[in-house]
Amino acid sequence: MELKIIDKTNDELSLEIKGEDHTFLNMLKFILLEDDRVNIATYDIKHVSISDPVLYMKTEGYDPIEVIRDALSNMSQECDEFLDAFSKTVN
Repeated sequence: MELKIIDKTNDELSLEIKGEDHTFLNMLKFILLEDDRVNIATYDIKHVSISDPVLYMKTEGYDPIEVIRDALSNMSQECDEFLDAFSKTVN
């Protein structure tokens, strides 16, 4: 995965995420939208086979970098919880 900040202000961020697709970006967008600090979270993939997705987010005056860090931490925790539940179920 390779990241490129396209544009950043105090409360907005456009981030190109190379090597990812709808699976990762849908989960990240969903978690961002659950955060009260986030006004807008969306992404666009111009063409699946020739372009990289761009995530766009706008916050309520919060640093978008910190908000994404928090969202990624939440994603990691949710994956760990699922792994624990799954491991208990199949063992």
